[in-house]
Amino acid sequence: MAGSLTAANAVITLTIPGLYPVPQTLVQFAVDEVFDGPSLASAETEMGVDGVQSGGFVYVKYPQKYTFQPNSPSIVVFDNWWQAQQALTAVLAANGSIRLPALFKKWTLFNGFLTSYMPIPHAKKLIQPQTFEITWQLPIAAPG
Repeated sequence: MAGSLTAANAVITLTIPGLYPVPQTLVQFAVDEVFDGPSLASAETEMGVDGVQSGGFVYVKYPQKYTFQPNSPSIVVFDNWWQAQQALTAVLAANGSIRLPALFKKWTLFNGFLTSYMPIPHAKKLIQPQTFEITWQLPIAAPG
């Protein structure tokens, strides 16, 4: 659809070998937020005392937060991921994908770790959304 920027048809999947070997499609995101993440530093620079700047390549990680309505069936994926790690006293890495049809674009996400887990939602007049953070080693964009 020309001109549409909707995120309503986003398709996001997670695979966690040893726990969810089949991709799990995440659903029922929060009202105004599906996911977010920061801009990444693409280089480090230093200015010498003589005013000459130098720069260099650096590897950077990509933390990404996913926000769900509190009754989303996808929350169980994060609950099970957290609980499995607690039982193993080890971390489990995930891989993922994001497809945004409105942009004709997709991303493949590699080597992600659950770096922030919200076990219980905030309860106000309405139970509030839950947010989870996965820190990816590498997101790769492609047409899609």
